[in-house]
Amino acid sequence: MIFSDAPVTVAENLDGGLLAKIKAFVETAKSAAADGLTWAEFGDLMLALLRLVIAGLDVANGLTGAAKKALALEAVASLFDAVADRAVPPLAYPIWILARPAVRSLVLALASGAVEQVLPLVRR
Repeated sequence: MIFSDAPVTVAENLDGGLLAKIKAFVETAKSAAADGLTWAEFGDLMLALLRLVIAGLDVANGLTGAAKKALALEAVASLFDAVADRAVPPLAYPIWILARPAVRSLVLALASGAVEQVLPLVRR
């Protein structure tokens, strides 16, 4: 994962600025979600994070398109892992434990498709 202290091949060619922005965004999202979060708010956070990542990766040199997309998806996965549990009502939490891996896969699939949709918006 790109947000650990260990070096990762996808992030090797990036300057620390983008990674620091991603980490700061996720930390801000965690503090904003401390009192709860709706799925609509999570979607807004995901799109905002994708815009941030794509804008930073658009100017990055030395990375292929697939590597850039992988980094964007890792960022979304990090956001999901950090705040998705806050969007689940307490009564639904037992079901959430079982459904979480499938929902995570769905969110990453949606983010994968959103990368191509957000890219033209960022380049304007």
